[in-house]
Amino acid sequence: MSTPTVREQFLVISALGRNPMELTNVLCRAAHDARCSVSTSRLTRHGEYSALVLQVSGNWDALARLETGLSSLAKKHDFTVSLVRSATLDSRPQALPYVAYVSSAYRSDIINELCQFFIDHNVELENLTCDTYQAPQTGGTMLNATFTVTLPAGVQISWLRDQFLDFADALNLDALIEPWRPQNPM
Repeated sequence: MSTPTVREQFLVISALGRNPMELTNVLCRAAHDARCSVSTSRLTRHGEYSALVLQVSGNWDALARLETGLSSLAKKHDFTVSLVRSATLDSRPQALPYVAYVSSAYRSDIINELCQFFIDHNVELENLTCDTYQAPQTGGTMLNATFTVTLPAGVQISWLRDQFLDFADALNLDALIEPWRPQNPM
């Protein structure tokens, strides 16, 4: 009689708190204590709060143990937490990773306009970073956004690039789209 294999499962934890180091420490320690592994994590600061997103893996029992203890940890350490079970992302060997960079004078509709462009062209969003700042010369509010996207298999890259640049020109955005490259090439 063979032993059934334990299927790895995933839990995505989203937490918001004032102290980024404590937030990270408490959640990573809780995952470790529940015999789970942190697969991915992202921490960003937003004003006086920090947002931490963790993907944690483990068997169903370990994840259930972690889920059970998170609300009391959140109350004890004064942070909010949200969680959802997740599956692994299907492999997409034919998809192409690209990065779109956008700079412009800030307008509240720019990000949703860019998202709509990518939706209309069946491009998947992998990561988005967006920051605003005051231009030193004019004092106007500026926007810098970086979209990491995945182009669907079979897309005509030159056509999509032209469409994106025409779209950006129509909105008066300084934009560039190029293949994604690893940050630390080996």
